[in-house]
Amino acid sequence: MGVLDIEVWGKDSKKHEERLGTCKVDIAALPLRQVNCLELPLDSCPGSLLLLVTLTPSAGVSISDLCVCPLADASERKQAAQRYCLQNSLKDMKDIGLLQVKVLKAVDLLAADFSGKSDPFCLLELGNDRLQTHTIYKTLNPEWNKVFTFPVKDIHDVLEVTVFDEDGDKPPDFLGKVAIPLLSIQDGQTNCYVLKNKDLEQAFKGVIYLEMDLIYNPVKASIRAFTPRERRFAEDSRKLSKKILSRDIDRVKRITMAIWNTIQFLKSCFQWESMLRSTIAFAVFLVTVWNFELYMIPLALLLLFLYNFIRPTKGKAGRTQDRQHSTDNDEEEEEDDKESEKKGLIERIYMVQDIVSTVQNILEELASFGERIKNTFNWTVPFLSFLACVILAVATIMLYFIPLRYIILIWGINKFTKKLRNPYAIDNNELLDFLSRVPSDVQKVCNEWSPPTGPPAWESGWPQHQRSARLCQGVIEIKDQKILKEAWLAGRWQEKALSQSMR
Repeated sequence: MGVLDIEVWGKDSKKHEERLGTCKVDIAALPLRQVNCLELPLDSCPGSLLLLVTLTPSAGVSISDLCVCPLADASERKQAAQRYCLQNSLKDMKDIGLLQVKVLKAVDLLAADFSGKSDPFCLLELGNDRLQTHTIYKTLNPEWNKVFTFPVKDIHDVLEVTVFDEDGDKPPDFLGKVAIPLLSIQDGQTNCYVLKNKDLEQAFKGVIYLEMDLIYNPVKASIRAFTPRERRFAEDSRKLSKKILSRDIDRVKRITMAIWNTIQFLKSCFQWESMLRSTIAFAVFLVTVWNFELYMIPLALLLLFLYNFIRPTKGKAGRTQDRQHSTDNDEEEEEDDKESEKKGLIERIYMVQDIVSTVQNILEELASFGERIKNTFNWTVPFLSFLACVILAVATIMLYFIPLRYIILIWGINKFTKKLRNPYAIDNNELLDFLSRVPSDVQKVCNEWSPPTGPPAWESGWPQHQRSARLCQGVIEIKDQKILKEAWLAGRWQEKALSQSMR
């Protein structure tokens, strides 16, 4: 262990970076497996950096040549398999498994230099662990033949392999990237992966050959799935992009449409649009509610999993359709980008305004819904809050004396027979109807009224002794402000009535 060099950088609103200071930590002098609180002064500027440093030996991390592959030795592989066998499931819960990656070669990479060549090296990332190969200069078909070993902390992590072009003192140029979920790894097989762009959405240029082996404990991996994921220390801040914003809106629309179609299907059962479907739904509702037990909830979800497992073709077709939809969207977006380049600034502004307007409306609806719930409990409208208290009191008494099964049966029978009893009835949601009467915070501010502090505008130009109200029969001197206002309103009303009668 040596010395850890730390640099502190700052970034302003214009994204200009400036180094604020440096400091060093002597790692060799720190004890192992203890939290060390350090306050280090910065060298080139006033101020200090407060650190919490814990040194933990990392087992399993290694870099070696292809001829010295750790898992190639039968004894080492057997030892690793014994380490992560089921008998050791309750030992060292954070040590879930071991991943070995052979970075063999890359073919037909992008030429990043003026000479038509590149200086490629490969960076591997698994969680917060980062290892890289050496650089091979002046080639588009590098052969690294290196073996990397990672400790697996979460079986749901994704191995990211990125190829860069070394550019001296400048930041390296991007040549391609591939992301491989650990659960999709095929042990001991050499696979060819097409390099993609930074967003992993489209194919880039070139391919990379990798061979991977994964050994893990399934019990530890299952328990780890119910704990918080490890936070990435180095994450790229995503910039505002019309393409990404449009894609995310489209994703939300698809989910919303699926929910909306489900709601419409349930409404169609209540509306008796199909006699057979509504009859079956009504019978299923009655039988289910009358015989309902809590174990039926996980059983229903289990049957849903089983149904989708028996019919995987539908899921595969859906995934293929999603990929095709994504590809079509990418092609459409590329065409739109080309067309937008030809369009003027006004058209582009309108396109952005439509997207922002949609997002604004969605956010406004969500914010208003939450604020209405809050204002109901805050007694913003005392009548509605008192009404809610009465309903909750009645519901408390009913739930205390009447079993929940009977209440749900009464509600369901009312819903199913509402259209039969009144064919012209409009379906509604009583809770949403109630909340629509409660003002949101914006409506509350808009509805606020405060009395004027000065004299009314219609008498502001009069002297104090001439402030009066003119009725149809003459002018009466009134000094009281309240009576003056009422008299003026009465005079305006009589003038209006007189003008209408004269017409």
